Amino acid sequence: MDEVKRKLIQLVHSRHASWKAIYSILKYHTSGNINEETFYDLDHHPRIKQLQRDHLLISAERLIYQYTSQNIHLVTILDDEYPERLKTIYQPPWVLFAKGDLSLLKMNKTLAVVGSRNATEYGFKSIDYLFPLLIEKNTLIVSGLAKGIDAHAHKSAIKLGGNTIGVIAGGFHHLYPKENSKLAEYMMKEQLVLSEYPPETYPAKWHFPMRNRIISGLSEGTLVIEARKKSGSLITADFALNDGRNVFAVPGSILTPDSDGVHYLIQQGAKLIKSPEDILEELGN
Repeated sequence: MDEVKRKLIQLVHSRHASWKAIYSILKYHTSGNINEETFYDLDHHPRIKQLQRDHLLISAERLIYQYTSQNIHLVTILDDEYPERLKTIYQPPWVLFAKGDLSLLKMNKTLAVVGSRNATEYGFKSIDYLFPLLIEKNTLIVSGLAKGIDAHAHKSAIKLGGNTIGVIAGGFHHLYPKENSKLAEYMMKEQLVLSEYPPETYPAKWHFPMRNRIISGLSEGTLVIEARKKSGSLITADFALNDGRNVFAVPGSILTPDSDGVHYLIQQGAKLIKSPEDILEELGN
């Protein structure tokens, strides 16, 4: 195994290794000539002694053997399988834990679909209306395996014979929400599920907004359906805008707060979506 990749795997399994700590270590060793004596030669870093101790307890080879037996793939930012689009986002994940069809990471026409966990029939019917042509045109659907719009987007893509990627908070062994566990397990076999956290990680509150940057980062554009003014969907849209990606919004009723966030996005310049063609003309160009 490549030495840099081995150390990277060790670092993401250390509870003391933040994204910035890993970045500092990799930046320090830009030559790529990493060995046991020099890898942690960062005396100025506040957590380096803790990382050194963690290093002694973590075997990358043992982890990979264990994950392979569970059909879990580790895709590091150094690997060819790692999506080029994801490398350009704010704090790209150093390692993707993946279960399912890795070839989906190479699909070009990719759309993130996010929205309310308490979706209405209007939100579901919007997906049912937009998806047939999107799937026919080989659009990969990315979402967060949450209840509501996320789950319906995954299920609709599958039902129509398309492809979909689910990005979860926490690790594979602690799926959330429980009600979508069967959907997630199916997608781990027939589609693809991703996490930036080791499988034994319990989902924490802060994992969810960080998960959203991966959803938008994998995608050319983000479609928002039924979102309130303060919601995770708007966080996903903000990540998309900050990364220079398209943001699409399905308008809703002005009589309820269910689409206040969507209407806010439209006021801020998101493209109003009335048909699948409105999305397709922006994708793949």
